[in-house]
Amino acid sequence: MHMTPRDGALDLLKWLALLSMVLDHLRYVGYSVDLLYVPGRLAFPWFCLAMAANLARARAVTTDSQWRYLGWLVLFSAISEIPYRIYIPDPDTLNVLPTLALGLLVARGWQHKNLQSRLLAVGALTLAAVFSERLMFGFFGVLLPLVMLLVIRRPWYFSLLPGLVCLAANQWQVLYAAARFYSSEAILGIAACLIAPLLGLLLLRHARHLKPPPMRRWLYALYPLHFLLLLLVRQIVA
Repeated sequence: MHMTPRDGALDLLKWLALLSMVLDHLRYVGYSVDLLYVPGRLAFPWFCLAMAANLARARAVTTDSQWRYLGWLVLFSAISEIPYRIYIPDPDTLNVLPTLALGLLVARGWQHKNLQSRLLAVGALTLAAVFSERLMFGFFGVLLPLVMLLVIRRPWYFSLLPGLVCLAANQWQVLYAAARFYSSEAILGIAACLIAPLLGLLLLRHARHLKPPPMRRWLYALYPLHFLLLLLVRQIVA
């Protein structure tokens, strides 16, 4: 049986995205560490890029495998919502996994030309538009996996497009207003949004010789578990 070899750079990208996410969420442990907002801006675009890389490699993957991919996202979206709401103070959006699930449908709808995929993509875009304020990273966050897929094999300067989409997904108006008052977190946050796709693409292209521990399906379980672990840390340091 033909087996697609593991991509060490892709595994490394997933590990770095996970680390960035944890750093971002450490802001809510109890200490004033607003500067962690900056590396936190790398997490979502890198997860979107990892999704795009999987889709780009998966033209020979069965439809059943891709449905399982979506199924894991939907399942852990539901599982993660309670620990997410317990840990994050006054959340005004759902956790990030519904955004990624809708983004997967949109990217697959562009990649696969059959009617079912196209209808699901249109449905996902409609949900993203109607419920943008309830989705983490909003409508542009749902678009980001598709934009990553469109540029993943193009020259490096095309990464500016997903960088702009990433910035739009991160409440650019708020960041811009804060940057006008010389907020270092806002200025660095804008820069992180713009360069995150480029950094991720460079890593995927030039770090394939590395062999980090493979990131498998247990990554989904780490999402709700890391909220519970950080909640425990907050209880200890409180």
